[in-house]
Amino acid sequence: MIAEETARVLPAEPSALEKVRKILFGRLDTMLATGIIVVFVLIAVLAPFLAPYDPLAQSILKINRLPSSENWLGTDQFGRDVLSRLIYGSRNSLLFGFISPVLAAIFGTLLGVIAGYFGGIIDRLISRVIDLLLAFPELLLAILIAAVLGGGFWNIIAVITVAFIPGFARVARAQTLSVKQEPYVEAAIAVGVRTPIIIVRHIIPNIMAPIVALMTLWVASAIRIEASLSFLGIGTRAPNPSWGNIIRDGLNSLFGSPWPIIGAGVAITLVVLSFNLVGDAIRDALDPSTAR
Repeated sequence: MIAEETARVLPAEPSALEKVRKILFGRLDTMLATGIIVVFVLIAVLAPFLAPYDPLAQSILKINRLPSSENWLGTDQFGRDVLSRLIYGSRNSLLFGFISPVLAAIFGTLLGVIAGYFGGIIDRLISRVIDLLLAFPELLLAILIAAVLGGGFWNIIAVITVAFIPGFARVARAQTLSVKQEPYVEAAIAVGVRTPIIIVRHIIPNIMAPIVALMTLWVASAIRIEASLSFLGIGTRAPNPSWGNIIRDGLNSLFGSPWPIIGAGVAITLVVLSFNLVGDAIRDALDPSTAR
């Protein structure tokens, strides 16, 4: 009887799909942000079919053209179609935005869990390295590392990943210290469950909520950092397009043809703002103190 009364009082636990639907489509602003992200992802995937011209094709006869029916956003200082470069540039910017936070979450979580679970000298060593890296803002740390490694796709992936690892490690360590004191972890230790199994089955699944929320928020930061590095000339190597180096190239003809700067600036703003809104929604949904 007690079990039946409890089942009638307590609502059923929503499925994972229902949770995702509520997070992404529960509010108007989050719904719009999700739609914008989906549109830009589709643009990046379908770039060869959507771009009207080759983004690397130059023409001395088309330098700094104003928007027209032939070139919807005009051309840049080398006669390249701005719209085509923006479409192909979305591939680089979104790839950096997705890959870097995921890799940083994997390595940072691993370091944080090891430090928090084992403690002692291991915790002190890892914590001192994390504190050292946290002394630098992410963008400054990325610039320092990029200046050493240089440009290139995987170099920039590595740069942004290293810049984000300390934040994930700090969050994972704090969560691990809390979860490690839970009775089910202590019971697993008492019955002789091996440490790797305890970490994989009991620690990591119970600290993933803040990690996922942080990873979503830092997708936007990764796109912004990559754009900043490319703007400074130490990101995506020319002539390959990315939103950052499109803005940098547009500075040379700012008053004659501002369309590269306007187009890339609007794209960065929309994507970064959309990921921030979705990340805030995920954080609120996964945080027990704010979840409804």
